[in-house]
Amino acid sequence: MGNKVISPGEAGVAQAGQAQDGQPGFSRGMVGISNARGAGTNQAPPDIKVSIRELRFYYGKLEALKGITMDIRKNELLTIMGPSGSGKTTLLRSLNRLGDLIAGTSVSGQVLVDGKDIYGPGVDVAELRRRIGMVFALPVVLPMSIYDNVAYGPRKRGIKRRALLDEIVEQALRAAILWDEVKDRLRDHAGRLSGGQQQRLSIARVLAVQPEIIMLDEPTSGLDPISTLRIEELLHELVERYTVILVTHNPLQAARVGGDVAFFLLGELVERAPAGVIFTSPRDKRTEDYITGKFG
Repeated sequence: MGNKVISPGEAGVAQAGQAQDGQPGFSRGMVGISNARGAGTNQAPPDIKVSIRELRFYYGKLEALKGITMDIRKNELLTIMGPSGSGKTTLLRSLNRLGDLIAGTSVSGQVLVDGKDIYGPGVDVAELRRRIGMVFALPVVLPMSIYDNVAYGPRKRGIKRRALLDEIVEQALRAAILWDEVKDRLRDHAGRLSGGQQQRLSIARVLAVQPEIIMLDEPTSGLDPISTLRIEELLHELVERYTVILVTHNPLQAARVGGDVAFFLLGELVERAPAGVIFTSPRDKRTEDYITGKFG
């Protein structure tokens, strides 16, 4: 595996691939990884966006993920909860191959996105990271204006027409529930935004490069309660258009967000069920102990 360290700019745009100027800002029906071959030809059911089979991830000899198997449906809101060190962030890194950038890591098993193995030969990793965007715990704000933060990814992909960039920026900020708060100061430095606004700007920057899956790694861990609520409300809007995967260490947040909840512990998927089930009738004693605060 490589030993390159990802930069904030690369993280903010999920290493967007190339595109031609004139493409619509938010077209749907994005193509899959057409050049994945061999193991990548398996077909998942049409409603399955991500299919994970016996996924194991290693940092050197340390096994951080221990044979994870699960499916994630299209337009599903899945919350992955668990204490620190349970493998939650490692799973996200595995889904868009950010783990490749960490020296000494290795992976086995299979991850299919739209039926194509993302670890198969010939996969365009930059395009994969555009399709599967990631929002980090701390907002990644680039040292430039609000407008330029959102336009950064589209420009990297070759879009230069100002009218098209204006459209993309507005749509992304609207989708992130930020437009009304910043529309009159788009040229202000993004660092002047509040913490909650900066996190929604980070989400807008991911949306601007037309992802299909949005992964959020503890996106509210450093935010106040009001900003946290705004992000949680935003998730329910995003899932109408995208597949959304949220990581949290907070069982209360997982319960509020709803959808399906997967409980991870020490690299294992302990159980997964709808929030209304896992918080009232957990099958595993470890899940019950975690959600009742006996550890975590």
